[in-house]
Amino acid sequence: MKFQPAKPSLFGETLESLTERAVADGYKAFRAKQVMEWLYKKRVDDWEAMTNLPKDFRAWLADNYIIYPARPVLDKRSDDVTQKMLMELGDKSLIETVLIRAPQKGVGQEDSRKTVCVSIQVGCAYGCKFCASGLAGFRRNLMAAEVVAQLMHICRREDAHTERAREEIASFDNIVFMGMGEPLANYETLVRTIRILNADWGLNFGARRITVSTSGLAPQIEKLAEEGVAVRLAISLHGATNEVRDQIMPVNKRYPLEKLLPAVKAFQQKHGRMLTLEFILIEEVNDSLEQARELAKIARDLHAHVNCIPYNTVEGLPWKRPSIRRQDAFVDVLRKARVSVTIRREKGHDINAACGQLRLKTEEALSAEGYTTSKKS
Repeated sequence: MKFQPAKPSLFGETLESLTERAVADGYKAFRAKQVMEWLYKKRVDDWEAMTNLPKDFRAWLADNYIIYPARPVLDKRSDDVTQKMLMELGDKSLIETVLIRAPQKGVGQEDSRKTVCVSIQVGCAYGCKFCASGLAGFRRNLMAAEVVAQLMHICRREDAHTERAREEIASFDNIVFMGMGEPLANYETLVRTIRILNADWGLNFGARRITVSTSGLAPQIEKLAEEGVAVRLAISLHGATNEVRDQIMPVNKRYPLEKLLPAVKAFQQKHGRMLTLEFILIEEVNDSLEQARELAKIARDLHAHVNCIPYNTVEGLPWKRPSIRRQDAFVDVLRKARVSVTIRREKGHDINAACGQLRLKTEEALSAEGYTTSKKS
């Protein structure tokens, strides 16, 4: 299903496309750049706040565009350092955006390093067996404006709580396409969004601080390598053999490791950056020492960092998190094989921070109260 709003959002425009449209309707080209400054540097959400624009041009903008295509409806903060925003889109669909803080010595929590996980689809069609995002099915792809708006809402929220001491426009340090949805399945939106974020008239956000996480769409990985955007790549591997991956990741039937790993290696060779292999540890599924040994082989071959993530329990799914002892034993195999590895202990469990959980619970609650959100196509 494709959602067509009554008016597009300005956050989906590039400087070039807005300039072209404004000039075609009789306005000066430089007005488009002024608009972008109001959007990205001053973060306004009201046409009347754009005070250096002529009244007739502001009226033209209001007639042809909206500013924000998404609005926060719930803002939850965990007991650790994780914050999740639930946002409602123009068709009443719900999406999630997560802000994760990494505390650093000598600075307060609000000034710590911040990573934003953004959604790029409503739901997900790829059906990873351990993930909440696909439980309600796939509804639609997001438009670039709906992705950019998530980040701008985070900027506005952080601006209100912290002093923007850095020279960068953004109020965070890293962006990860690792929220709801498969980024490479919404490829055109992904690339357009990255270009908007990277542009000096946009958020001026370095591509090397943007990570695209994929479940393994090999052809699109190869295509992304040729786009000329030097983003980081993370592979949601979660199984070091086809046998294990087939159990929990349906995408592996189409793109088994024999197809996926060469595409990943080609990306790595093109960009020369260390890759990340995401590996959610699930008890008695992929947490064996044999899986750890196979994962070590893959990581060494790809010159990849491994990010081990103990499973974040999802209500309604049968999977469990391994014990601390099993987690440590798994990681120890990787370290002894001289693989770069971190283990990310639980974050945000008390606010349902696993992808799609908060949205799913909210939709279930609304349904129980007689309210509806947009239906699955």
